[in-house]
Amino acid sequence: MGSAPTHDVVRVAATFGAFAAILVGGSVVTWGDSRSGADSSAVAALLTEGVVQVVATDGAFAALKANGSVVTWGRGGRGGDSSSVAEFLAEGVAQVCGNVGAFVARLSNGSVVTWGDPWGRIAIAVPEDTDVVHICPTSIHAFCAVKANGSVVTWGSPHFGGDSSKVAQHLTEGVVQVCGTNTACAALMIDGSVVTWGDDAAGGDSSEVAALLTEGVVHICGIEQAFAAIKADGSVVTWGQQVVGGDSSAVAHLLKEGVIAVF
Repeated sequence: MGSAPTHDVVRVAATFGAFAAILVGGSVVTWGDSRSGADSSAVAALLTEGVVQVVATDGAFAALKANGSVVTWGRGGRGGDSSSVAEFLAEGVAQVCGNVGAFVARLSNGSVVTWGDPWGRIAIAVPEDTDVVHICPTSIHAFCAVKANGSVVTWGSPHFGGDSSKVAQHLTEGVVQVCGTNTACAALMIDGSVVTWGDDAAGGDSSEVAALLTEGVVHICGIEQAFAAIKADGSVVTWGQQVVGGDSSAVAHLLKEGVIAVF
């Protein structure tokens, strides 16, 4: 555990109470609440060089190193303890991401490994496929994997987007982007249409704007309980919880054209 660095910082990640910074040489410095990952002393020798990415849950960090290994620390039940899957994290890891309480790693052979809070990890079983090309958290308690053929597999809490069975027929091919709110998910298809699932109130139900999401969408962005989609003509479509961005009617006249990005 240390103080915040003042120079040579490449990237910073955060739990709910701590920060971890990657420095230019690939070392990691942590600070904040020791109970939330600021105390990295137990793995300090593994964080002196070679770290290329750090991701976080609400109480733990995972560092991906250039040699394909992963180092974890912080609250054990939130992913800080990866001993149960250590053999899979010693080499060959290509990508790591986290949701609120669990981590998932994509291995170079296309398989996935998860650890941490079971609520967001295995409420729906992790896929056993070996052709996964991208992984991402799609809500606070769910993950998704995009496969080489453009299909999507989801797992985690069924109430938070882990269960995509209602739209499974639309996710068998052609997915180019997936993102989430806290409890819902949206997939952008290669034909410019959008498919949604999960908590209806948080963007899982896009029926009110369905006619605007059948074609022409080039990017989707999710916040806590709402989505925004940018279309090829520069317009923006929003849906989800109205008071947190799902209702853009007050600025609709400004979103009809000319929008190049939404954050």
